Amino acid sequence: MNKKVNTILFILGATLFNIIVAVLCFILFIILYARFLAPFMSDSAQAWSFSIIFLIAIAASFFIYRMALKYLMKKIDVEKYFDPIIARKNIKKPGS
Repeated sequence: MNKKVNTILFILGATLFNIIVAVLCFILFIILYARFLAPFMSDSAQAWSFSIIFLIAIAASFFIYRMALKYLMKKIDVEKYFDPIIARKNIKKPGS
């Protein structure tokens, strides 16, 4: 496989990983909420809590995704296996 195929497969795999982590975080936070907080909250507070849990799950999945990406970048040589998504162009500055 060439670098472009590796890059596309990596993007698809990373996206799938991020979605799975977000769903697992959401399920985990719902279980923790139902076990510990729901019995003590009013009905109107419970309605808002699902929105807050969703946002927290997205933030947690983003954090986990970034940590996994940093770990992966330490383990493999990115420039050797992946093509840059946005190619750099040599831009000359005026006066140089």
